[in-house]
Amino acid sequence: MTRFWSYYATATRFALIEQARNRLAVVILLFFIPVWTSLAYGVMAATPVPFFSRPAGHSVPVPANTLAQITGALQAIALIVGFMMFIATARSVPFDRRLVQAGYSRLALVLAKVSTLVVLAAAVAVYTTAWMHLYWRPQQLVLLAASLFLGALIYGGIGIMLAAVLRTELAGMFLLIMISFVDVGLQNPMATPLAASPVLRVLPGYGAMQSAVASVGLRLVPWSYLALGMCWVVGAAATGITAFMLRTRSRRTNTTDRAGPAATLERRTASEPA
Repeated sequence: MTRFWSYYATATRFALIEQARNRLAVVILLFFIPVWTSLAYGVMAATPVPFFSRPAGHSVPVPANTLAQITGALQAIALIVGFMMFIATARSVPFDRRLVQAGYSRLALVLAKVSTLVVLAAAVAVYTTAWMHLYWRPQQLVLLAASLFLGALIYGGIGIMLAAVLRTELAGMFLLIMISFVDVGLQNPMATPLAASPVLRVLPGYGAMQSAVASVGLRLVPWSYLALGMCWVVGAAATGITAFMLRTRSRRTNTTDRAGPAATLERRTASEPA
């Protein structure tokens, strides 16, 4: 058991380092979110827009600039976290297979990826919430942060899932853009008159959107919609993790990895460009 937790801690540490070394994603995260959320809020008027809140059971007036900022933030988070998890998972599969062949625990690798997603989603959600809080004061700040965290988890899980079935980064990015565009766009009453349709409940970000809007001026906590979003997180992540477990099945021991899994992981990190 001690060895397992050592494997888990090492794999998590290097997974976080790998995410931090994705300089393009980090730059986009640090600068795109504040620029996009500021523009979304600044270019729209504060005119109230009716948004059908499923938790409340009726339409609630939401300022157009606030709603635009929420939808923009959810889409930005979806793209950034989804693509970061897609890239990390897709690029690590060949090496993860070598680690398994060297004796590394597959369960430790899986838990490391899940932990990395949770840390990344939490950091992005807190950062985005802080920027949004500069422009308006939600009725429930913690619920807003939880909704953004949920959206990040959902698309991080989708990124892991897509990495299991796609082979090119371009295909992954294209699908993430299209999924998030349809998902968020159809729920925005300023973009479509169908935003109140019950059919939209099947969309990945529906629970996150409903919860985020509820944080604006409602006092209730939409537990069922947060749970709906978590179902998407579990489903997408489970699909990707299952495919990962199948693709990293150890068939034979690679003679180049006899130094052990820890040394193999160290060599990979040392060989990656900073």
